[in-house]
Amino acid sequence: MSVCPAHALSKIGTAVYIDQKKCDLCGRCVDACVYEALLIAGETKSAQDVLEIVEKDRIFYDESDGGLTLSGGEPLLQTAFCEELLDAAKSRGLNTALDTSGHFPRKDLERIYDSVDLFLYDLKIMDKTKHQEYTGVSNSLILDNLRELTSDTKSVDIRIPLVAGVNDDDRNIQETMQFLGDLRNIQSVSLLPYHKGGCEKCIRLRKNEWLKNFKPPSKERIKKIGESLSGAGFEVRVGG
Repeated sequence: MSVCPAHALSKIGTAVYIDQKKCDLCGRCVDACVYEALLIAGETKSAQDVLEIVEKDRIFYDESDGGLTLSGGEPLLQTAFCEELLDAAKSRGLNTALDTSGHFPRKDLERIYDSVDLFLYDLKIMDKTKHQEYTGVSNSLILDNLRELTSDTKSVDIRIPLVAGVNDDDRNIQETMQFLGDLRNIQSVSLLPYHKGGCEKCIRLRKNEWLKNFKPPSKERIKKIGESLSGAGFEVRVGG
């Protein structure tokens, strides 16, 4: 086990175990694994590094009117990096979008506001107590930031992750429509049925306590929600 300077690896019989608390992410175990069963998820990149990768597909953006989208997790947890990358993208004439939960300080929004063409904005649950229960934070800041965004001329695509028994009930949908109806510059509403893509990440990160038995609404329920939003005058997409 000398491959690991942090001594995070141990061998019991023929099995090798990794102590995540000792792991310092040196990556040597990945290089040494003959079965290629380990990998490093993610790399450290500068804004310039990312922009060079993005610009390799410039011809496709020019034909499709596409561009650079920052997503996460929450990209504004790295506000300085976002600001540098978005400013550089705009200086090169690229369209830009930011996919966000909306839970960020107003000062962070001010730093990147002028360099974002389209905001992809999550709106999960209108009830404050229920939002706290399922996400761990109040929705007050999220709703305030959305009001601020839509008070100007920025385009905003609302994205509603739909989880059966959590936020697909009539009350939440009606309150969502009422809230959005008072705002300007809502470009569209995207309904995003829940999927289990994050479960595998939880398992690999040994965060099994985060796993919940959530399910997407039925196709019939999703259709009905979409029809309600369309009837209220919103352009609706499922997925995306």
